[in-house]
Amino acid sequence: MADNPQGYHRPVLLDQTIEALNLRPDGVYLDGTAGGGGHSHAIASRLTTGRLISLDQDPDAIKEAGARLQGLPATVVQSNFMHMDKVLQELGVDGVDGILLDIGVSSHQLDAPERGFSYHHDAPLDMRMSQSGTTAADLVATLDEKQLADIFWRYGEEKFSRPIARTIVRERDKTPIETTLQLADLICRSVPAAARRDGHPARRVFQALRIAVNGELDCLSAALDTAFDCLNVGGRLAIITFHSLEDSMVKNRFQEWRQGCICPRQSPVCVCGRTPAAQLVLKKPATATEQELTENPRSRSAKLRCVEKLHDRYTD
Repeated sequence: MADNPQGYHRPVLLDQTIEALNLRPDGVYLDGTAGGGGHSHAIASRLTTGRLISLDQDPDAIKEAGARLQGLPATVVQSNFMHMDKVLQELGVDGVDGILLDIGVSSHQLDAPERGFSYHHDAPLDMRMSQSGTTAADLVATLDEKQLADIFWRYGEEKFSRPIARTIVRERDKTPIETTLQLADLICRSVPAAARRDGHPARRVFQALRIAVNGELDCLSAALDTAFDCLNVGGRLAIITFHSLEDSMVKNRFQEWRQGCICPRQSPVCVCGRTPAAQLVLKKPATATEQELTENPRSRSAKLRCVEKLHDRYTD
């Protein structure tokens, strides 16, 4: 198939990711976010006797990745990456040598107006990655003013969260808010004129709603420990994030795994016997090159972090 399937952009930080994973031709790997299959294709095409398991909760992504990975040593499964341990168990895989998670919304989801992720197109206010369950329109219609403001602030770091939530609650009593442009217009009307010059005023609210609809941060938190437990010793976990909330969570969890002795400082000798469960592969996060930024502006906020497993993590 073509290197860039229709509707899907070149995967971000591809070269850096492949290098960080340190692929072995006979290794077993898992891509928890198949998307258009770009990263998965790059991994699977480097395997001989090895195997790739590629997951995604989005049916569209599963269809695209499945077609793109035909003929390669890859298995494609529709599942949220937080359930990767159960998927591996069902496939009879005891452990993997590398895991990739590319967090957040895909370019295809943003560019498909009918999915309702974008404030640039008029479409039903949906935002469901799995295409099932509660929609963004449901949240906008049912949550009270405080709940909406909390979501906009917590997940979008939107400083005008309260006036935006107030406007939404007032206007939905007059007319149901069911489309992306309806919501975007209300947001624009709720923020000062000066704030409208700092990027699109709906950007943070749409991000916040998307995260809330899909439970993204809760899924990521659960998936991090699950992913580490699924790794073989010497295996690597590579994670690409696109905003500070995700990146901070990944950075902090990596730091927990890298912590050694936890004895009190005044203790003359170590009695806990704790040693780091992981070591950094990348001393600082990898970011897009100038060439990639030119070819794909959406890579601007991408950060790649990677650790290598030294032994099982401590759970006490």
